Amino acid sequence: MILLTMIARVADGLPLAASIQEDEQSERDLQQYQSQAKQLFRKLNAQSPDRCTLVAGDLNFHYIIAQGVCYLVLCEASFPKKMAFACLEDLHTEFFDQYGRRVPTVTRPYSFIEFDTYIQKNKKAYVDSRARRNLGSINAELQDVQRIMVANIEEVLQRGEALSTLDTKAMDLSTQSKKYRSDAKYLNTRSTYAKVAAVAVVFITLIIYVRFWWL
Repeated sequence: MILLTMIARVADGLPLAASIQEDEQSERDLQQYQSQAKQLFRKLNAQSPDRCTLVAGDLNFHYIIAQGVCYLVLCEASFPKKMAFACLEDLHTEFFDQYGRRVPTVTRPYSFIEFDTYIQKNKKAYVDSRARRNLGSINAELQDVQRIMVANIEEVLQRGEALSTLDTKAMDLSTQSKKYRSDAKYLNTRSTYAKVAAVAVVFITLIIYVRFWWL
């Protein structure tokens, strides 16, 4: 289930629109997550990864950044990642069509709060059981979601570490991993050659021995 949706301007973290679970009890529970989302918006910049998943206990934040705007949803951990990012892509398309030209000029928080109507409609479509059954077809263009960076929201907010830094570290780890695999492959190849060479030496020695012993 999608519990919270927020949209903000990346340049300054200004919230532009939001939609929170209507149930009063859930709303009280979600206030801390809404606060975390606002803190996250203030940490984003032009170098931040344009797609990211942030783990928040048994819930996950998923966001995308497109054309200077961040689109974020808070979902239960069991909610499919592909579905979440497909939902965010739809939000981006509709929001940019309606408000794209006005985004750089607004100064008041939640200037596009009326977008909540579309958010609710979009959320309902993605939690509908039929939509969940059609997950494969609606996500044909989102086959790389497993490569999206995953981090912990508490670590990002408490350490004050920019997401761009985490993204750089992830890239460094990926590079190191590739180098390790390359080195391992090279060592395995050398080991294979060494074994073949040893067998060849033994075989040639045996042939020489037999030839000189019996002739």
